[in-house]
Amino acid sequence: TPKGIITRLHLLRPIYSQTSAYGHFGRNEKDFSWEHLDLVSLFKKYA
Repeated sequence: TPKGIITRLHLLRPIYSQTSAYGHFGRNEKDFSWEHLDLVSLFKKYA
């Protein structure tokens, strides 16, 4: 659900200013929840 996506990715946290400064590529920030790969196997199962 959309609410589930928002909750799982912590999209309501004010962290987007980090991505708007100095570009996104080449950075290894741990706070970017959408970069985590912990759900890959789950999605592959249903793809």
